[in-house]
Amino acid sequence: MDKMSVYLDYNASAPIDCRVLDTMVDVYKNDIGNADSRTHEFGDKARGIVENARGQVAKLLGVNKDEVFFTSGATESNNIAIQGLFDYANETGKKHIITTAIEHKAVLETVKVMNRKGFEVDIVKPDQSGRVSAKKILDLVRDDTLLVSVMHVNNETGIIQPIKEIGEALAERGVMFHVDATQSCGKLVDEIRKLKYTMLSFSAHKLQGPQGIGVLVLKKRRYKLPPVKPIMYGGQQEKGISPGTIPVALVAGLGKACEIAGNEYKDNLSKAKEIKEEIMGLLEESGLDYEINGDQRYCIPTTLNIAIKGVMSEALMISTKQFCGISNGSACTSRSYSLSYVLQAMGLEEERIESSLRISWGADSDVNSVVEGVRLLIEEAKRF
Repeated sequence: MDKMSVYLDYNASAPIDCRVLDTMVDVYKNDIGNADSRTHEFGDKARGIVENARGQVAKLLGVNKDEVFFTSGATESNNIAIQGLFDYANETGKKHIITTAIEHKAVLETVKVMNRKGFEVDIVKPDQSGRVSAKKILDLVRDDTLLVSVMHVNNETGIIQPIKEIGEALAERGVMFHVDATQSCGKLVDEIRKLKYTMLSFSAHKLQGPQGIGVLVLKKRRYKLPPVKPIMYGGQQEKGISPGTIPVALVAGLGKACEIAGNEYKDNLSKAKEIKEEIMGLLEESGLDYEINGDQRYCIPTTLNIAIKGVMSEALMISTKQFCGISNGSACTSRSYSLSYVLQAMGLEEERIESSLRISWGADSDVNSVVEGVRLLIEEAKRF
C-alpha cells in the first residue's frame, strides 16, 4: 500500500486553518492601507481590521484590548518582556531573574544576555516528571527579584507547569511574572483566563494562525502597564513597544485564529484526548519496549514524548520522514543534532534521551490518519 504522509509536529508549527487563510487573502486583496495612515479611508479601514483582531485576541485570553500588543512572534515578545525591563532594573536596583531550565531558547538565551549585563539569574530544573517545583521557584524570590519567567506548557514534553500557584504567590509579593503561553494558547483557554501574570507571550502559528505574528500581553496594575521599554526603535506603532509597519493581513489572521480557538477549543480538546488514547493503545499493543517522558497526569492532550528502547530517534525519523512528520526536540534547536536540553534537565539518562521522540497533533488532525501514521511508525521501529 502507498504510505500517505501524516504531519505530527504541531508543536513546531501547526497548519494554517483555511478560514484564517481566507481572512488573510481577503485583506491582501482588498485592504491596501497602512494601519497608521490617518489621512485617508484606506488607513482607517486597515486600522479597523487591526483593532478588531486586537479584540479577538483579548476575548480569547480574557484581557482588555489595550493590554494586547502585536509582535513578530513569541521570540520577540519574550525578548521584550525580559530585556525591556533593563532600564527599570537599573532604576530600582532589582537585578535578579528566576526562570527554569526547560524554557524555550527565546527565554534562556535572553536571560544569558541579561546575565552578561550584570544580572543574577537563577535557573530551576524540573524533576523527572518534567514539572518544576513551584516551591523551589518561590523560595528563590528575594527583595531584589525583578522577574520570574516560566512557560505554561513545555514544547517538548507537553507537561503543564504550576503557573497558577506561582502566579498567585508572586502577585501577593508584588513580583513581576512572565508566562510563555505559546503551547497552551487556544488550547487551555479556561486555565489561561484564570491565571495571574504580568506579561504573557504567544505565537499565532501554534494555534493554526500565520507564521510571523505574535502577541505580548502587558497586564495593567493600578491602570499602569508594566515598565517595559522597547528593545528596538522606530515609529510609535504598538505604543512604541514593537515599532514597524503593522502587517495587517497577518494580524487579521491571528485574530481569526483566536476567534476560532475560542469557539472550538472544547471540541478540539475532546478530539485531542481521543487521538492520544488511540496512540497509547497502539503503543501498548505494539510489543515495543518504550517509556513515556513526563508525568501524563500533567500533560496537555496534544503531545506525547516517548523513548523506544534500542531505537535511535534520529535514525527512526530519517527512515520515516517520507510518511510521518515527527521530531525529537524543539524545531528552534533541531537543525543540528544535539541531545534534548529539556530531557537532560529532567535528569534522564543519555541512552533514553537518544531514543526519545515527540509526537504532536492539533485541532484539524484526523484520528484515522494519525492512527495510521503512528502504526507505520511502530512498524518501522520494530525493524531496528
